[in-house]
Amino acid sequence: MTTALSDKAKALIARPVLANIATVDAEGRPQLTPVWIDLENGDLAFNTAKGRAKQANLSANPAVAVSVVDPDDPYNVVVVRGTVEPVEEGADAFIDRLAKKYLGVDTYPMRQPGEVRITYVVHADKIVMQSSDEA
Repeated sequence: MTTALSDKAKALIARPVLANIATVDAEGRPQLTPVWIDLENGDLAFNTAKGRAKQANLSANPAVAVSVVDPDDPYNVVVVRGTVEPVEEGADAFIDRLAKKYLGVDTYPMRQPGEVRITYVVHADKIVMQSSDEA
């Protein structure tokens, strides 16, 4: 068990691959959402807007699980479990950075008027890689 991302995990996360974020809803049921991800000071991070289901879920319960599967090698998998820290400062810049990574554009094109963005930084309790750490 580790709480630090390996170099191989970081290399996978640096690519524009989708992650699945698992949260728990108000009824205690799991909710799974595909999201764009990146690293923020060495930790996984993703972004959403206030008012969305994952934001409501994480406000009530900050526990999260994240799964990233390499689309070129389904046995290259990173799973992170932990808790999130919501960060509003810099969240607009972070979603723009994700838009650059995933869409190749400088500004997130799906932003809505009045939307408030939140970046969630995942503080890992456990990190597991299915494949070996050899690149």
